[in-house]
Amino acid sequence: MKQEKTRVSVLMPCFNEEKAIGACVSNAIRFLNENKIEGEVLVVDNNSTDASAKLAKEAGARVVCERKQGYGAALRAGIRSAEGEYILMLDADGSYDVAEGMPFLEKLGEGYDFVIGNRFAGEIETGAMPWLHRRIGNPLLSALGRKLSHTKIGDFHCGMRAFRKESIGNLQLMTEQMEFASEMIMKAAANACKMTEVPCNLYRDKREGRSHLRPVRDGLRHLCCMWKNRKGRKQ
Repeated sequence: MKQEKTRVSVLMPCFNEEKAIGACVSNAIRFLNENKIEGEVLVVDNNSTDASAKLAKEAGARVVCERKQGYGAALRAGIRSAEGEYILMLDADGSYDVAEGMPFLEKLGEGYDFVIGNRFAGEIETGAMPWLHRRIGNPLLSALGRKLSHTKIGDFHCGMRAFRKESIGNLQLMTEQMEFASEMIMKAAANACKMTEVPCNLYRDKREGRSHLRPVRDGLRHLCCMWKNRKGRKQ
């Protein structure tokens, strides 16, 4: 009996990314085709006020809309809507290269539930991450996350990840903003998901205007989320 291929959803949350979204979708479709992967490219439009949704559709993505604002809200909607057994998640601003996605999917094929990219084990392009984030913010928050989750994950905030939809869908993820990245790892650890990480490169994003990240506000949200979901905490 011929075994069916595992279906993959390439998932991208999107808020005003018209400068990059068309290329990101085209690259994702090329990645699936070149690697003979059955799948879809799924873009979650999070109330964009530009032409992002239109351009994503024209490039070949399936687009769903999430009216509740926030990175986490968009990704939760995407996970619910995804048709794939495996989900490969990355940002829609060109800061990650979907062509580097095979090591993530291969780890899922080996039996892992959740694979996280590690930008510090890969290459970070000049200008892709502010010095304070690279040298202080991310390392400190990741170190705290490792301690509270009892994991060895080196980069808690990498935006390129892959996971089994069923495994992550069962975690009852609740956050709606940037701290969603931490919540995924904390709850996956608490629920004994099999996790690993792979080196991941970070590139300068193609976005015009301000980053969606607000360092102080989002850093505090990450801290609160990690503490609330620390491993061993009585629920």
